[in-house]
Amino acid sequence: MLSKNQLGFLYMFFSICAFSVMDLIVKWSENYPVGQVLFFRGFFGIIPILFLIPKEKYSNFYKTKRGLLHFKRCFSGLIAIVAIFIALRKLPLATVVSITFAAPIFTTIMSIFFLSEKVGLYRWMAVIVGFIGILIISEPGFSSLNIYYIYPIIFCLGLSYVAIAIKQLSTTEPVWLIGLFFSLSIMIISFFTLHKGWILPSFKDLFLLCMVGILGGLANLWLTQSYKFSDVSLVTPLKYLALVFAIFFGYVFWNEIPTFKTLIGAALVITSSIIIFRREIYHKKQVSISRHE
Repeated sequence: MLSKNQLGFLYMFFSICAFSVMDLIVKWSENYPVGQVLFFRGFFGIIPILFLIPKEKYSNFYKTKRGLLHFKRCFSGLIAIVAIFIALRKLPLATVVSITFAAPIFTTIMSIFFLSEKVGLYRWMAVIVGFIGILIISEPGFSSLNIYYIYPIIFCLGLSYVAIAIKQLSTTEPVWLIGLFFSLSIMIISFFTLHKGWILPSFKDLFLLCMVGILGGLANLWLTQSYKFSDVSLVTPLKYLALVFAIFFGYVFWNEIPTFKTLIGAALVITSSIIIFRREIYHKKQVSISRHE
């Protein structure tokens, strides 16, 4: 019989695996319009959520008194997911994953404005270290390649507000409702891209596109369960396994070898987010940031 911490560790591992495979499929799907992939993420992402809706809620599961905040959460989440989908197609997998670890940096900054939190010296130092890491990875410039580095940064910005909105919503709203509205919004917005020329997928491609939604939905549920069963301090560092998976998948499928600057920048970004995370634990806030894609 597994302990609660062991269960939390296992759920986090499953979540990381699911997100990593989903990223792999999204990168592979570059021949399909982004909007079409979004449809599969939204529609099939609803399936795992449906199993969580209590029977007594079937008749009015959609009712909420916080519609505006749900809208803000969905809007920022849509910006984030579109940005990460584009980034995964245009940049090496390990590079994208490395930059996404910077999300806690942007959340720290946004918490000042949206949650009126005070940020001390250590967290400001962490923010500076993280930004240096991003600069090393992206080498800001004006070449066509460098322009694409803005997308994972946009993802971090969108995800950071998502984390704040979820923190506010979770005081009154069930997790399944937050996830359901987001998946529905992804599916609805995808219909506005029909004019981009959706492609009829083969049976194999259809299966893989469906897995984008199912894996995304399951990954978020497993992530939530991980934080429910285990100490946040135990399972959160496991997230950095995603970089190992990204390096492995990138090399096997696209012959991508991370550059030295990517590894150095990733180390700085990871160090920054660990500092921020440990400060949260020190102050006993234990605020977690999940991908919610």
